[in-house]
Amino acid sequence: MEAQARALNKTTYVLVHSAWHGGWCWNKVTPLLRAAGNDVYAPTLTGLGERSHLAHPQIGLETHVQDVVNVLKYEGLNRVILVGHSSSGAVITGVADRVPELLARVVYLDAFVPDHGQSLMDLIPADRRQGMEQRVQREGRGWLLPSLAPGPWDPFLRQAWQIADEDARQWMLARLAATPFKIFSDPVHRTNPAADRLPRTFVRCLHWPNPTFDRHAATARQAPGWRYRELPTSHEPFVTHPQDLATVLLEAAA
Repeated sequence: MEAQARALNKTTYVLVHSAWHGGWCWNKVTPLLRAAGNDVYAPTLTGLGERSHLAHPQIGLETHVQDVVNVLKYEGLNRVILVGHSSSGAVITGVADRVPELLARVVYLDAFVPDHGQSLMDLIPADRRQGMEQRVQREGRGWLLPSLAPGPWDPFLRQAWQIADEDARQWMLARLAATPFKIFSDPVHRTNPAADRLPRTFVRCLHWPNPTFDRHAATARQAPGWRYRELPTSHEPFVTHPQDLATVLLEAAA
């Protein structure tokens, strides 16, 4: 009976990383969620992480949406807490539009929340858009957005991540991969009314200034169907504050 009760209370999490990252970035969080008796999947999107050898110019947002949909379907998952970080707010929005019946809640972790027809580039501040587009042309052969390596981007990295532990910072830098730029320019499909009825949570990482995320946070504070939570962390809490993040994600299943 006790085993049956644990099985009934078990939650399934699917954690979706952002651009440049891979499933590896959740390595400190997944053991904490599993230790609480839950199932956790952290897929790596096509063209990134250990799948970086599969990168090609046609990889776009729909490719990454399909990556996650396939995990849900082929693993036979349902009642999933679907979590997307940063740029993968677009991915989880697309997944929710495709298979809302498989989801219990959608969690935007310091993430973009695009409307139908919007791309990530529509939501990224103008001063950053130009720099991204220039890097794609100069360094990415016209289709790749290079990873945020040290050098000119170092002040941005330090502000965004605030990773005090140099070993952890170098661990991240060694694993970041160039991202197919099409995922930033493709529009999101958000037309399924059932997706809009799903419970949603927005988690704002307070130590990362971002006006777009502040607007999403303001919406989540007021809009029906949303929960709003805060973390006193930088933009990469799965590295800097895994226990705090796990606590918020466990609460999302309540």
